[in-house]
Amino acid sequence: MYDQILFPTDGSEPADTVLDYALQIASEHEATIHILNVADTSQDSLVRIRGNVTDILEQEGEEIVTEAAQRATERGIPVVSEVLQGDPYEAITDYSEQSDIGCIVMPTHGRRGLQRFLLGSVTERVINTAEVPVIAVNPDRNRPLAYPPQRILVPTDGSRGAALALTAGINAAKTTDARLHLLHVVETGSLGPDARSVLKEGELSERAHEVIDEASERAREASLDPVTNVIQHGEPSKVIRDYIAENEIDLAVLGTHGRTDFSRYIMGGVSAKLVRTSPVPVMWVRESDADDPSDS
Repeated sequence: MYDQILFPTDGSEPADTVLDYALQIASEHEATIHILNVADTSQDSLVRIRGNVTDILEQEGEEIVTEAAQRATERGIPVVSEVLQGDPYEAITDYSEQSDIGCIVMPTHGRRGLQRFLLGSVTERVINTAEVPVIAVNPDRNRPLAYPPQRILVPTDGSRGAALALTAGINAAKTTDARLHLLHVVETGSLGPDARSVLKEGELSERAHEVIDEASERAREASLDPVTNVIQHGEPSKVIRDYIAENEIDLAVLGTHGRTDFSRYIMGGVSAKLVRTSPVPVMWVRESDADDPSDS
């Protein structure tokens, strides 16, 4: 599934926790893991730091990647380590393209503190720009991280981003022998009394079955069976989180649409809420800019 996996790290405790998960993925797929530290020499960072910035940051970065690489080597996992300078998210995405990376694994927050969740962080920018799947892992969780997954969830709303996620979810399920769960949430929380008519609910229900049936058919065409298909009603991010917890989901897969901000992700920004609060890793698959009709 993946031959080259990239793990960017700042040496923080959250990153250290997620490294073990990245190593599990690399071991399962017999992949080479790339350990990358980026010495943040962007203008904003330099303003905050005095002294011989480059030497200090590079020395610290070498120590970070050396320690992480040793953990990979002890497990018999091929490893490449690198320290770069620049803006972290740009360096990460550039490196992934130049090194033929198949997947990036990152924590949702790191050295900048727990209050700096994914939104506005390096991880968010990487998700928005990387050409390969990004697995975002919240280090603050109640369940232990486990790979390969036994149960994979793909929430789908019929959008192009969701179609990308479905493809990735099907591939992951086939490769790891995981059971695929397909979930469509009929969003009813924002509907007013007048909108909750029999006709409106009937239209929503009909569309929900169309979305689930189409997704299920794609799974069957890929010879993936059995598949769990579920339609639920409510506030999407909450329903998805509850479904993850109640069904012991190990990995969620969602799609993004082009180079955009989180307010335009699929399901009306639901993904932005989910990725910051998901109790399990979330794999993001981004639509190529070349396929984005808004750019034409």
